Amino acid sequence: MTVYSFTVKTMDGTEKSLADYKGKVLLIVNTASRCGFTPQFQGLQDLYDTYKDKGFEILGFPCNQFGNQDPDSNEEILNFCQTNYGVTFPMFQKIDVNGENAHPLFQYLKKATKGMLTENIKWNFTKFLVNKEGEAVERFAPQTKPESIAKHIEKLLAS
Repeated sequence: MTVYSFTVKTMDGTEKSLADYKGKVLLIVNTASRCGFTPQFQGLQDLYDTYKDKGFEILGFPCNQFGNQDPDSNEEILNFCQTNYGVTFPMFQKIDVNGENAHPLFQYLKKATKGMLTENIKWNFTKFLVNKEGEAVERFAPQTKPESIAKHIEKLLAS
């Protein structure tokens, strides 16, 4: 199984197949607009600006499961990210990443790249790196700064 098996909803509600990203290196992130890690949007955007023309995409998925830190509507979340951090990478509709309503994409990501003590995602801004074949290869903790992932992205882009 790969991430290409999944469909997600864009902010306007359109179904989007992740197979559209075949051949690209992906960084999939569960985000939140009112979190201590929210400034990471800037680091993510910087990564995107650096590598987007080399076959790299960031896919952002707002999630309100951690401390009620993304309670706004999808439209408000997108506006916040674009206005405050200049986000141009794709952002998708708000989802659950844990529990019985967890989106199937995140169920796959969690199984493919287990966390330190648990399979579950512990907080906002957990980052999953996916290779060009659509396989989740690495998980990064919320406190991992986006810029520190650059060398991992470069390695996958070069392979």
